[in-house]
Amino acid sequence: MSLDWLPREGGLKDHDLFGEEHFSTEAPGIIYELHPIVDPKGAAVEGLYSAWVILNNPTQYNSYTTEMVKGVIAGFHRASMDRRVVAVIFTAMGDRSFCTGGNTKEYAEYYSNRPQEYGLYMDLFNAMVDAILTCKKPVLCRVNGMRVAGGQEIGMACDLTLSADTAVFGQAGPRHGSAPDGGSTDFLPGILSYDDAIWNCVSCELWSSYKMKQKGLITKTVPVLKQGDTFLRNPLVITDRFIEDGEVVYGEFERGDTAKAAKTILKETPSDFSLLDKEIDKVLWTFTNLFPGCLMKSIDGIRQKKRFFWDMTKHEHRHWLAANMQGEAFLGFHAFNTKKITGTDTVDFIAYRKNLAQGSAMDEELYSTVLGKPQG
Repeated sequence: MSLDWLPREGGLKDHDLFGEEHFSTEAPGIIYELHPIVDPKGAAVEGLYSAWVILNNPTQYNSYTTEMVKGVIAGFHRASMDRRVVAVIFTAMGDRSFCTGGNTKEYAEYYSNRPQEYGLYMDLFNAMVDAILTCKKPVLCRVNGMRVAGGQEIGMACDLTLSADTAVFGQAGPRHGSAPDGGSTDFLPGILSYDDAIWNCVSCELWSSYKMKQKGLITKTVPVLKQGDTFLRNPLVITDRFIEDGEVVYGEFERGDTAKAAKTILKETPSDFSLLDKEIDKVLWTFTNLFPGCLMKSIDGIRQKKRFFWDMTKHEHRHWLAANMQGEAFLGFHAFNTKKITGTDTVDFIAYRKNLAQGSAMDEELYSTVLGKPQG
């Protein structure tokens, strides 16, 4: 029996909450683009797309401003609501940085000593991580350069990470006045060993993409330096101790004169992301040829473990991070923000600890003692 007689509203409803005001091609901002899904022969599939949410602040290493955070939220919501979108690619402009976290200029010049304001900002930040973790499409982090601090945290919220082999990964908080409580303290213990999670969080060391592949933090790392027709592996990374895609590689950085020569090669060799994008296309093609409902139920089933720890702690982290804007964050962010004036991006930690050992108050006298002084 036909059910054509039942009343039914025609057309498609628009479920997107956000307008175009959150997207712009002007920096700093967020670019939102649709790219066609391509088959293994490179032919575009009509009517199916990947949504690209692109951080666009390359002169400041794609650090996110308050307005950019809103744009990321809007981008992931739009991708979730678009029936044509198979998956989301979270990436950034340029070849130097995916993201170095929150914009330290904004932190120092506006949010420091304004805990209430920073608390409101953290509500937006938490909503950004939530938008990634609850996106109704698979999320791939396409790492085009360093993924550090808050950039590492929003990157780890993604489902898969495919990286340029020139990228580095790590935290910066304890060195610059904060704690990596925007996701790293929640996510890292579920990915790295306990000891690696601790050391990666607090040492502020930067680890290579090869080392992170070895440790299981990322999905794949791909050469992007190109001389003529030849792709070169990152010359700054020692490649002689473990197997990755049939080749023996390691993940530590070269030292001494070898490192100096490697840095020159890195600086002078142009980047070509075509191999990285081919790997992205392979993953997208795999997703396209799966039942979308079964695909997302499977991904969400794994995401729930990550979300459990994130949801359990994000609110208390928000309050502590806001309160900290009156203390060590004030010092750390101002030190980083004035490095061109003082020649240093950190406080004098020895002087700071000695003042604390003497019971000194957190006042302007202490601040002037431990912050750098203008040069010249």
